[in-house]
Amino acid sequence: MAERALGRSGLTVSPLAFGGNVFGWSADAATSHALLDECVALGLNLVDTADAYSAWVAGNAGGESETLIGQWLQKTGKRDRVVIATKVAKWAPRKGLAPANIQAACEDSLRRLRTDVIDLYQAHEDDPTVPLEDTLGAFARLIEQGKVRAIGASNYSAARLAEALDLARRHGLPRFETLQPEYNLVDRAGYESELEPLVRTHDIGVIGYYALASGFLSGKYRSEADAAKSPARGAQVVRRYLNPRGKRILAALDDVACRHAASVAQGALAWLIARPGITAPIVSATSVAQLRELAAARTLLLSKADIAALDGASSGG
Repeated sequence: MAERALGRSGLTVSPLAFGGNVFGWSADAATSHALLDECVALGLNLVDTADAYSAWVAGNAGGESETLIGQWLQKTGKRDRVVIATKVAKWAPRKGLAPANIQAACEDSLRRLRTDVIDLYQAHEDDPTVPLEDTLGAFARLIEQGKVRAIGASNYSAARLAEALDLARRHGLPRFETLQPEYNLVDRAGYESELEPLVRTHDIGVIGYYALASGFLSGKYRSEADAAKSPARGAQVVRRYLNPRGKRILAALDDVACRHAASVAQGALAWLIARPGITAPIVSATSVAQLRELAAARTLLLSKADIAALDGASSGG
């Protein structure tokens, strides 16, 4: 499947992105590097990470994902084969979007990534304590310094994103070229109600996270017994999603998967890829085999009837 434009940044990416949140967490160094090798082999060129990954793991401090990516880049020399996206604002040592913090965090990320430039630098979350003009000005300086190519926003409300876009236009500042929202077949309303019309009007690239709803849309959580097999996440996923609507969605995905001889996860990703305005949903994998399965969603072409069935099953959420 052809690459897609990342907003108006001039960057083009594959219609699936790889989530580096697993690096230094559920994927050790060797596995992380094997996954990155496979991304390149499969043509998945957008690798998304953050300075905060994976600080939540016992014994980690944060920065582990960027460090592993940097080691891989240095070892393989494949910098020109990938689009590197990272983020600032959520990691405790570099919290927020004050200009000095953005500058320092970027330089830290560049060192860990062992690269001269970050292709897409994203505000990991909004910081209402800092004027948007100051934040955009800090990003502008990074672009002027050649340290960043384009900027994006993650977890922004439609109102704040619209305000940022207007400020950028009026003051000649770089605009957010991408949005990274939570979006999948079971979590639709938060994005579709206000963000979707905004990003489509302004030609903003969308690289949504939780594309498989923490694994629910892979079909592996269909009962309380299934949840028990994954104590770290399963119970939470079942509580959130295993309800009549969630079961309808899985049933519709089962039908689509059967018709196309595909997996349930591939069907859920193919629905996202086919959604107008979506650039590259983010997927994560902890094995090369799992990555290959997910990547195959790029060639799963859903019919209008398939999409209508999935839309109908997932309406109201």
